[in-house]
Amino acid sequence: MTQNTARTPDMTVLVTGASGRTGSRVVQAARAAGLTVRAASRAQGFDWDDRATWADTLRGADAAYLVHPSDVGSPSAVEAVGALAREAVALGVRRLVLLSSRGEERARPTEEALRTSGADWTIVRSSWFAQNFSEGPLVQGLRHGELVFPAGEVAEPFIDVRDIADVVVAALTAGDRYVGQELAVSGARLLTFRAAVAEIAEATGGKVTYTPVTARQYGDTLAGFGVPAEESEFLVELFESLLDGRNAYLSDGVQQILGRAPREFSDFVRENAAAGVWKV
Repeated sequence: MTQNTARTPDMTVLVTGASGRTGSRVVQAARAAGLTVRAASRAQGFDWDDRATWADTLRGADAAYLVHPSDVGSPSAVEAVGALAREAVALGVRRLVLLSSRGEERARPTEEALRTSGADWTIVRSSWFAQNFSEGPLVQGLRHGELVFPAGEVAEPFIDVRDIADVVVAALTAGDRYVGQELAVSGARLLTFRAAVAEIAEATGGKVTYTPVTARQYGDTLAGFGVPAEESEFLVELFESLLDGRNAYLSDGVQQILGRAPREFSDFVRENAAAGVWKV
C-alpha cells in the first residue's frame, strides 16, 4: 500500500532512455532534487528489446521513469512496457511513471498495460516537444532553410521537455498524490508549425520557411531516407491522426503540479539560437 507522505530524497530512481530527449532531462531534474539516479540506456547495459538486461537494471531501485524508444502507440511498446512494468513490480519497484502522448489513441493500450501491471502508476500525457525543433530529424531542414512536415496549419502547444522532467520528478517524489492519475501537460500557448518556424527564423536572422505536405507525401520522403516500410507506414498513420487539430488546446498540468507557468517557446528558441543549434 502506498503511503500518504512524500518520499524522502534518498530514493533511487531508474531512468530509461537516459540519453534521450526526455530521459536526459529527467536525469538532470532528479539529481537536482537530490535523488539517486540510475541511468538506463544501451550504453549502460539496458535494452528494451533484451529482457535479460532488465532485472539487474531494476533491482534495488525505488521508482522508475519509463519512456519507450519507439512511439508509445506502437505494438512493440504495448508488449515491452507491460512486461517491464510487471517485472519491476515483482522486483519491488512499484512506483512507475510512463511518458505518453496527449491525444494519441494508439497509446491507450500501452497505458492500459501499465495500469494492469500491479504498479503504483502515473501517466504523463505530453503535447509535442519544443525540442523536436532542436534535436532529431527536423533540425537539418531548419538549418538548410526549409522545414517540410505534414502538420498543415494546425496549432500545437509546444512543451519544453524540461517541464516534462520537472513534472515527472514531482510525481515520483509526492508519495501517493499522483498515483493512479493521468497528467496532461502542454506549453503555455498555441502555435502553428508555420509560426514556430517563423520565430526560429527571426531569432536566427536567417530565412527559414515551412512547407506543409500530406502525411503520405512525408512517408514517401521517409522511405527515401531508408526508413523501413512498416515504420514509415506507422508514422504516416500517426501523423494523419495526431496532426488533425485534436491537440489544439492547452493543458494546465504544469501549472497544477509545479505551481508555475510552463516555459515559453520563445525562450526555448532564443536559447537554442544563441547556442547555434540551427547554424549550418
